[in-house]
Amino acid sequence: MKIYCYPKCTTCKKALKWLDEQGKAYEEIDIKENNPSKEDLKAAYEKSGLPLKRFFNTSGLKYKELKLKDRLASMSEDEQLELLASDGMLVKRPLVIDGETVLTGFKEAEWREKL
Repeated sequence: MKIYCYPKCTTCKKALKWLDEQGKAYEEIDIKENNPSKEDLKAAYEKSGLPLKRFFNTSGLKYKELKLKDRLASMSEDEQLELLASDGMLVKRPLVIDGETVLTGFKEAEWREKL
């Protein structure tokens, strides 16, 4: 299981603590240093069944700075994936990729059910 996190993110810290408490093995990846590639994001998006917007960190400064709330709807899927791959701070975190399971953000009930 790969988990993309930002070390200073409190939600990421909670998620990692939860994984440790459950005895789950994972590979932690610093999303700011090693952002997922466009190909990895596309594969995760396709596996997840989630809308692509769920992969964006909509509460992040970068998202607001780029005014993506107003721009995303007019962007193609390819342009959105390109944007996500350009900066890890735009990606919703933690991002978990485990085989066929893809999770964005940390919701304990959802994680308990899917992991």
